[in-house]
Amino acid sequence: MALDPALGLLFQSHPWHGVAIGPEAPQRVTVYIEIVPSDTVKYELDKESGLLKVDRPQLYSNVCPAPYGFVPRTLCARSVAALAEEHAGRSGLEGDDDPLDILVLTEKDFTHGNILMQAQPIGGLGMLDGNDVDDKIVAVMVKDAVYGGGDDIGRLPSLLVGRLKHYFLTYKQAPQDAQPACELLRVYGRDEAHEVIRRSQADYRERFAGLVGPAQGTA
Repeated sequence: MALDPALGLLFQSHPWHGVAIGPEAPQRVTVYIEIVPSDTVKYELDKESGLLKVDRPQLYSNVCPAPYGFVPRTLCARSVAALAEEHAGRSGLEGDDDPLDILVLTEKDFTHGNILMQAQPIGGLGMLDGNDVDDKIVAVMVKDAVYGGGDDIGRLPSLLVGRLKHYFLTYKQAPQDAQPACELLRVYGRDEAHEVIRRSQADYRERFAGLVGPAQGTA
């Protein structure tokens, strides 16, 4: 017996599986924000329940430079890792098995995460965490007065891009560590960011084929 679709209105959607990426993806995507710059702890989605949980306190002085979260119905797995291998000229890389991370540049101050936002991807940072591909898409908030007109990471001030690179290279690094815990393979522009998003959608559909149909997988 089929359930009434209206029943879905009585329940909160799972931010990873129950929220659509948006019909204009990859040019414009829905983003689930987990943490904002004022947070003193790292919040992260609990994948089983869909609730936001405390992952760990922020132990060091790193401050997340902008609202940060992930793109719903994406997964960094085989296809995303293959693209990283192609560009880095390396083999044996694997996806980190998480939804695709994204940082959204905006002039506005947000007091908390656990919100949805519309963003336009303009590039990304090709990161490795150990042997795991851990790309960070860089985007601008739609209609943002300062950043909303941005169309490619290459047109951002170099100091701002350097700040993003420094954060993701050092946010897991303890003061006594001589080497960064993460590795930056490359900085890439809008077109490659779109390709990373498309591949992460394909990885998601391959892993979670039973959750979304072909038409829903790209919506």
